[in-house]
Amino acid sequence: MSQRAEQAVPQENGESTFTVIVAAVANLGIAVAKAVAGVISGSSAMLSEAAHSVADTVTELMLLVSLKAGAKPADEEHPLGYGGARYIWALLASVATFVGGGVFAVYDGVHTLTHGEDPGDPLVSYVVLAIAFLLEGYSLRTGLKQARDEADRFGVHIKRYLRHTPDTAVKAVVMEDSAALVGLVLAAAGLLGGQLTGSGVWDGVASLCIGVLLVYVAWVLGHANSELLIGRPLPPEMRAAVRAELLADPHVVDVLELTTLLQGPREALVAAKVDFRDMSSAADIERACDRMAQRVQERFPAVRRVYLDPTPGPAQDSGVRPAASSR
Repeated sequence: MSQRAEQAVPQENGESTFTVIVAAVANLGIAVAKAVAGVISGSSAMLSEAAHSVADTVTELMLLVSLKAGAKPADEEHPLGYGGARYIWALLASVATFVGGGVFAVYDGVHTLTHGEDPGDPLVSYVVLAIAFLLEGYSLRTGLKQARDEADRFGVHIKRYLRHTPDTAVKAVVMEDSAALVGLVLAAAGLLGGQLTGSGVWDGVASLCIGVLLVYVAWVLGHANSELLIGRPLPPEMRAAVRAELLADPHVVDVLELTTLLQGPREALVAAKVDFRDMSSAADIERACDRMAQRVQERFPAVRRVYLDPTPGPAQDSGVRPAASSR
């Protein structure tokens, strides 16, 4: 691994940890306040929002565990490192969001619609919602700042970065805080509707909407983590650039097979079967492999491991010497 990659990984892990801690502290305080306000006002939507914040707090605690587990260095028992541990914990965090927030909110909304509800004094709830909006907004701002910095580093739009980033901790914070702000607006709308009409239907509908929103967020995060656990390659443009770096070496005829694998947010593996020129000596091939690995890692610091397999091309397998390259 290059020195640049060694320096970048701890720094960027620290940024993700700070982002998650900010979100966890904010959600823990908000969850308590929402629960108290929900009990006082009797609002179903407020209780759903309390469950939402509890689920988010549990999620962020799991994300902190995932960051610590994924940062462990490779050892004899796990020669490719512990990057996959991050996605296992992040997947469990998405399940917590689904069960702890989404399912409860949907159940509470259905219960309110079928059994009715007497709207209480919404004043405390409005105050809590306003404070929660400010805290969630600050947490979202922290997550978006890191996401924007990362997007600028890769030269892509922030929407594209959030859609494809392997740093699911930052993605989870941004999505959950965005959902939290939408949920706060829905809860406020439910309270206002109940206050104006005297009916608890508005509160029940708001709770249902919050539940559906949380289920959607949990599904998106769960799908992203499951893809990374199964094995996701580098983006097509990066794969093309890696192939170009390998083909640029004067001893290389062709890259017969290129396999890339994301092992963590800042950790990727590259393996390739490379057809070398017949006239290249064993020493030439050894130096070329070392040279190509260094070039790939310097251009892409996230590539921690490069494995190159000298393999004869189809023409050589059939006993026909390959034509000289025009490069």
